Amino acid sequence: MHDWVEKYRPESLGDIVGNQQAIRQMMEWAKNWKTGTPPLLLYGKPGIGKTSSAYALANDMNWEVVELNASDHRTKGIIERIAGSTATTMSLLGSSRKLLLLDEADNLHGTADRGGARAIIDVIKNSRQPIIMIANDLYGVAKELKALCEPVQFRALQTATIIKHLRYICSAEKKSCSDEALKEISESSSGDMRSAVNMLYAAGTGIDNLTLDNVSTAKKDERATIFELVGAVLKGKDDRRLMEMSYELSDTPDTIIQWIEKSLSQIKDIKNRAEAYRYLSYADDYIGKTYKRQYYTLWRYATAVMILGTAQAADGAGVSDRIMPPSRWGRMSGARRQKALRQSVLNRLSSGYHIPEDTLRDEYLKSVSVLASKNPLAFAKEFSLDKDELDFLIHDKAVSSEVIKTIKKEIKELEKKEKVTKKKANGNKNKASPSGESDASDASKDATSSIKNPKSTFLSDYNGDEKSSEREDLDNKKVDESSEKSSEKKVSPSQSTLFSF
Repeated sequence: MHDWVEKYRPESLGDIVGNQQAIRQMMEWAKNWKTGTPPLLLYGKPGIGKTSSAYALANDMNWEVVELNASDHRTKGIIERIAGSTATTMSLLGSSRKLLLLDEADNLHGTADRGGARAIIDVIKNSRQPIIMIANDLYGVAKELKALCEPVQFRALQTATIIKHLRYICSAEKKSCSDEALKEISESSSGDMRSAVNMLYAAGTGIDNLTLDNVSTAKKDERATIFELVGAVLKGKDDRRLMEMSYELSDTPDTIIQWIEKSLSQIKDIKNRAEAYRYLSYADDYIGKTYKRQYYTLWRYATAVMILGTAQAADGAGVSDRIMPPSRWGRMSGARRQKALRQSVLNRLSSGYHIPEDTLRDEYLKSVSVLASKNPLAFAKEFSLDKDELDFLIHDKAVSSEVIKTIKKEIKELEKKEKVTKKKANGNKNKASPSGESDASDASKDATSSIKNPKSTFLSDYNGDEKSSEREDLDNKKVDESSEKSSEKKVSPSQSTLFSF
C-alpha cells in the first residue's frame, strides 16, 4: 500500500496546489520548447511541489522522464553516459520527447561529483531534448549552470492552501478530520506540503475520526539546521533552546565553530565582535584538547562556550546578511580542483614529450607554457586539452575559450564532411558494377583519408605548410591515373562517371 504522498501525487499541472505563476511559466516553456531553449531551474524549499510539477508537466506533454539525482554518484563519466545519451537521442517508448530531470542540482560538489558541473554544462549546450534542473538552494548552484538556465521560483505554501488539500485527502479516504487538527498539521509543516501529507497519514492511520490529540504525536521532525542555529545565536535566543538545537545537529563542534566564525562579521559593534572571538578561542582550545587527549567529553564544553558565549556577545544583533559556509571550505575546494587540473595537464604532456611528470613539473613547465602561449590552437589540438587545461598553461581565459570553440567548430565541420563522403561512397557502390567495386572503394578511401585522423588534419590546416599542397597534387595525380586506367579497361559510361569527381 502506497503512502498518501505517492497516492495523491498530482498527475497533471492542473492538479498542482499553489505556485500558479511558476506552473504557468513551466507550461509556456514546454509549449514553446525547441532545440536551443534554455533549461528550467526550479528552486525553493523541499516539499513544495518542484519534482511533482516536473513529472506532471512531462505527463501533460507526453514526455518520457529520465531522472538523475545526487544519490546516483554523479561523476563526469556517469553524467556523460546517462545524461549525454538522453539529451541527444529520441524516446523508444513512443513519447514525443525525453525530459532529462536533474534533481539536487545544488549538491554538485565533493569527490563523487568531481567534474559533474562541467559535464552538465556540456550536456546542456549539446542537448536536443528538454532539461529541467531542481535545487533547494539557488545559491548552491554553480554560477556557470545558473547562467545557462531559466530560473523558476517555488514558494512555501500558505496554511489555507495546505488545509484545503488535506481536507480533500480526508474526504477521499472517508475520514473525519477536525478543523483544529488540520490547522495544527498545516502550521507545523511550515509550508511543506509533503510533510503535511505525511503527518496526516501518520495521524490518521487506523482511525476514522482525526482530532487534535491524534496530531500531537505525529508532528514533523523539526530538527534544527546549521543555518537556524547560527541565526539563533546571532539573535540571542534562550540558552536552553540554543543547546537543544546544537544537540539536534549532526555536525561536530569543530564544524560548528567554523560556521559561527564566518558569521561574526554580522556583529557590527567592534567590542562585541572581539568578545565573540574570545569565546571562540576558548572553544577552539577545548576542541584541540579533545583531539590531543582523545577525550570527547570535552566537546560539550566547547559547544557550550562557543554557542552561549557568542550569543551573549552578539547581544541580539540579529542576522543582517545571508549565512554562508566557512570561506576556508571554498579555498580548500579550489585548491583541490587546481591540483587535479595540474595533474591532468602533466599527464598529457608527459605522455606527449616522454618526460617524467616530476621532471616536467620542476624543470620544463614554464618553457612548455611559453610554447603553448605562442601557438595555443595547435598546442591544444596536439595534446587534446580542454579550456581549463589550456588556461592553466597560458593564463588567459578569453583566448582559451576562443581556441576551444574553434576546435569544436572544426570537429563539427569534419564530421559533416565525413557523413557526406560516406553517403557518396555508398551511393557509388550501389551504382557500380562488380568489376568497378574495387576502384570505387579505392576512391572512397582516398576521399576519406584526410579525415581519418582529425588531430593531424587540424595541425596541417593550422600551420599552413607546403606539405598539404604537395599532398593534394599527389592525390590529384592518383585520381588522373585511376581515370586513365579505367578508360583503358573500356568501362561503361556509368562507371566512368563514377570517378569524374
